[in-house]
Amino acid sequence: MPEKLLEVKNLKKYYKTKRGPLHAVDDIDFTINRGETLGLVGESGCGKSTTGRVVLRLVDATAGEVIFSGENILNYDKNKMRNFREHAQIVFQDPFASLNPRMSVSEIIAEPLIINKKASSKQDLHKQVLQLMDTVGLAARLENVYPHELDGGRRQRIGIARSLALKPSFIVQDEPVSALDVSIQAQILNLMDELQKEMKLTYLFISHDLGVIKHVSTNIAVMYLGKIVEMSDYASIFKDPLHPYTKALLSAIPVPNVDVHRERIILEGDVPSPISPPPGCRFYGRCFMRQDVCKDQDPVLNQISETRKVACHLVKK
Repeated sequence: MPEKLLEVKNLKKYYKTKRGPLHAVDDIDFTINRGETLGLVGESGCGKSTTGRVVLRLVDATAGEVIFSGENILNYDKNKMRNFREHAQIVFQDPFASLNPRMSVSEIIAEPLIINKKASSKQDLHKQVLQLMDTVGLAARLENVYPHELDGGRRQRIGIARSLALKPSFIVQDEPVSALDVSIQAQILNLMDELQKEMKLTYLFISHDLGVIKHVSTNIAVMYLGKIVEMSDYASIFKDPLHPYTKALLSAIPVPNVDVHRERIILEGDVPSPISPPPGCRFYGRCFMRQDVCKDQDPVLNQISETRKVACHLVKK
């Protein structure tokens, strides 16, 4: 039986605004088993990055539970949170903005080791930094170089090395390749896959790109305007998407074969405001399959099969 590492229950994150509460994350549930990857996908503004930050308590949740290794981290005090931070880390989207420009490569990687007192001496600290650099494919000659002197791929490798410094079991990957060239993206994705296998890491991989999600995920959750609308193992969701929004996302992936024709689904209308969202299905105004029931009743994320959940009135068990 797979071992649950992370379980999120009824998680909500609302931001106060002058016009009312902004529903960034609105009552979502998901589970990630140890050693697996959950790909969280959706267009910009759907709440996926906020989800990653709330799961790590970089942002406080409005309601819900985040159960890590059997304990709800939202109830942790400062001492317990300090211990939790050693087990859970994050790799940010922009490798330049997430690094201190005044610190060298070795100083950036060494910082979590120093703060958490993980080195017995300067020699031990230097040895650990060089080991981490080698693990992520950074040459030792770059230890005294500054981030602005490196390309995006190497900068992201610094961020990955820093996230590995405390030997975590869980890492949130917040669009880690979206700011990189396509050729560099492949290198970073391959690196993360190798690290996951070698270190038995568990990932929450956040992206707007289903093509990337397909290659890294064990399971996939599709998010729209703060809610998860479909969850599935990666093979099923690409073979037979059930939610209309998932169908539209998949239709936008380029097919590298001129003989294969895929009908493109163009979504019309605008995304509703996350401030006081509409009472029914949030996808109603853009859905090409909508019915009257969708306008007034918000669909529940129902279990359709052993590995699939869908929030849509048109999808039955």
